[in-house]
Amino acid sequence: MAEAKRNFLETAPVGRLLRRLALPTVAAQLINMLYNIVDRIYIGHIPEIGAAALTGVGVCLPLIMIVSAFAALVGNGGAPRASIFMGKGDNDAAEKTMGNCFVAQLVISAVLTAALLVWNRDLLMAFGASENTIGYALDYMNIYALGTVFVQLTLGLNAFITAQGFTKTGMLSVLIGAVANIVLDPVFIFGFDMGVRGAALATILSQAMSCVWVVCFLCGRKTVWKLRFRQMRFAPKLLFPSLALGLSTFIMQASESVITVCFNASLLRYGGDVAVGAMTILSSVMQFAMLPMQGLGQGAQPIISYNYGAKNTARVKKAFRLLLVSSLTYSLALWLCVQLFPRAFASMFTSDAALLDFTAPALRIYTAALGLFGVQMACQMTFTSLGRAKESIVVAVVRKFVLLLPLIYLLPHILPTDGATAVYIAEPAADFCAIVFTAVLFSFRFKRALQKAEQA
Repeated sequence: MAEAKRNFLETAPVGRLLRRLALPTVAAQLINMLYNIVDRIYIGHIPEIGAAALTGVGVCLPLIMIVSAFAALVGNGGAPRASIFMGKGDNDAAEKTMGNCFVAQLVISAVLTAALLVWNRDLLMAFGASENTIGYALDYMNIYALGTVFVQLTLGLNAFITAQGFTKTGMLSVLIGAVANIVLDPVFIFGFDMGVRGAALATILSQAMSCVWVVCFLCGRKTVWKLRFRQMRFAPKLLFPSLALGLSTFIMQASESVITVCFNASLLRYGGDVAVGAMTILSSVMQFAMLPMQGLGQGAQPIISYNYGAKNTARVKKAFRLLLVSSLTYSLALWLCVQLFPRAFASMFTSDAALLDFTAPALRIYTAALGLFGVQMACQMTFTSLGRAKESIVVAVVRKFVLLLPLIYLLPHILPTDGATAVYIAEPAADFCAIVFTAVLFSFRFKRALQKAEQA
């Protein structure tokens, strides 16, 4: 089985291989997007309280992002390293890496659950909740926190399924939970009249179903790397480099949480609850861009990581070029759709006229640089696939903390426009500068990494 997988990644035509691996991972990311977006769509259309409830759940997003970021820290760092080990023919090290990551996720889940249950109100108020919305935020978060372990294991371990080339299985892992969520949401929200609490309960039950599927697959016969107790012994030489590699993805996702907090605080000051509610919709639309491009990168990751470990640099170059073209084509197409039909995207999440009128023009501003974002994602995902932890961390930190965070607070005092609009402009301004920086850094570091692999 392992030998067949190695031959497949090493000999199949790169274009066909990328299509075969990327289509399921893109589908998985689109399906995964439904977890949060379907909740918001249903919540936003609850009679009479929809707009306030949507804003309350939007305030929960930073905490949800942090939970997902910790799953990425472990899974997205360990999985590429396991693929590289497989490329070198060291399947035992790949299994030990996965076993160590599994234990790390259990520990992280316990800590996160306790923290979310103890400090949720203080965190939510700090993240932009008001007295009008804190009740809805607490209703959602108190239940969601109980399912933290399911989120961690589903997202983190599914990366190891995809990294082996089982992208269809990885897609099914997400599909099971997403379909369950779509079915359970209206039942709990409207049928049992649970409102926001029903949405949270539907989400964690759906994640539990996905979690059972993922663990059963990794303990079964079809997987190349098996989840075994004997491979879960603490191995610092395997776990710590995995965490270091996953740190860039963690920073990218966790920084979304920090940035969302900063956005909410500034928007609450300049535009009130309606501006914060609009931000919930804007961030949801951005997921239409980010998650499918992450799916493309995850589909390319086994090809790039395996062939980099096998010193087959020609296939690495070809896989990157195809990833870049695909990502850029998608980001340009979505940018055009959003610019032409912003109100259509906004109306997916709310029927409140005032919120729609505010959100539609803000969406055009917020996504102004989206068309070029395929370059950023392709380069950053390739850095991770090559095991280049430092470069991955640098591009993540520059985009969010060096550029976007200061601009959120500076632009309202600099630009001759209203404060809320200036806050929204911070996103495309930071994105454009980050894309240029990442492209220049990648052009130098990519060539050096391939030369190093050839000489090793």
